[in-house]
Amino acid sequence: MSDVPRHGGAAPQPAPRVRLVDVAREAGLSKTTVSAALNGTGRLSPEVREKARETARVMGYRPNATARQLRTGRARLIGYMVGEFADTPWSFLESPYFARLTGATAATALQRGYAVVLLPAGSLQGEWAGLPLDAVVVADPVPDDHVVDDLLAARIPVFSDRSVEGRPGAYWVDVEAGPAVCGTLDHLREQGARRPAMVMPDSTTRFHREVLAAYRGWCTAHGVAERVGYAAAPGNGPVVQAVETALSGDAEAGDGEGPDGLRPDALFLVAEASPPLVLEAARRQGYEVPGDLLLACVSEDVTAAHTEPPVTTLSLRPEEIAQAGVDMLVAVLEEGRRESAGMLVPTRLDVRASSVRRPGTARTPRTEARTPQTEWTSLPPT
Repeated sequence: MSDVPRHGGAAPQPAPRVRLVDVAREAGLSKTTVSAALNGTGRLSPEVREKARETARVMGYRPNATARQLRTGRARLIGYMVGEFADTPWSFLESPYFARLTGATAATALQRGYAVVLLPAGSLQGEWAGLPLDAVVVADPVPDDHVVDDLLAARIPVFSDRSVEGRPGAYWVDVEAGPAVCGTLDHLREQGARRPAMVMPDSTTRFHREVLAAYRGWCTAHGVAERVGYAAAPGNGPVVQAVETALSGDAEAGDGEGPDGLRPDALFLVAEASPPLVLEAARRQGYEVPGDLLLACVSEDVTAAHTEPPVTTLSLRPEEIAQAGVDMLVAVLEEGRRESAGMLVPTRLDVRASSVRRPGTARTPRTEARTPQTEWTSLPPT
């Protein structure tokens, strides 16, 4: 009498992996034809290509990634990290801008046959050195971070902002911060603003350095006193607090009251925060938007178009940046392109009611606190 394995016996063996030859046999096609159909190559009729792909799908066929890597020298993996927020490595996913940039990077890479590996902000070499990464996206690197140096030393192509321009193995897509800032401030001035304040992150990225330089240059050119506030940390709480300080006129707490002793009549918010919360913060400081205060935000938050009033936003167009960057990296990996390259993506100012002042509506802001308006509508942008 033979023993029958019970609980604790040998685990059942997994079903054998479906091979390319199995798909070819089932479809009644040659192995070469099926391979061409699945790889999008060869001169095949649409019917043959579709038959091969459908048969592979039904049978659960997956290419052998290890064999493909040995054959091509690529794992088809692109790393992705954000240079900022090293103290809170995953908080960038809470940012509408970085959430859209990350999602668009992953979607574009997948369309090109690559997967994206998310790495924590400020990644150390030991966190990525053991991964078979073909390339790495480093969004908004900071000057004192050596991650770009380490990646290039490891001969891994890097896609980043313009701070890597001219470095062998580095490629970039960026926006022109200066014209974007000046264009936004010009719009506010055309609507009657004479004392624009700016609130920005306490950041050392190239973009934020250029924003600050552009704001200061614009103020000098127009004979306007600078009013700059800084958010101590990312997130709605710290940014809203910085907004209230900038608007409060409390000189001891910050730069809210300018050298002329007057409160701001416009706010250009560069640090990311929820537009409804920014409007509430302005109302708590006695401002009506846009009558007392014109408001424009650097933001990708979709709620901006549905507040009351809808909020003017300066978009950095993260989807376009991601698509251009991934296309550039894929060209490097698959076409052998090696010359350092880069391109600029234009920004977009979506003007809405928060920064459009009707003639004769401006008045001195009240200083008493007001009951916050918590309701906001889903109206289309105006």
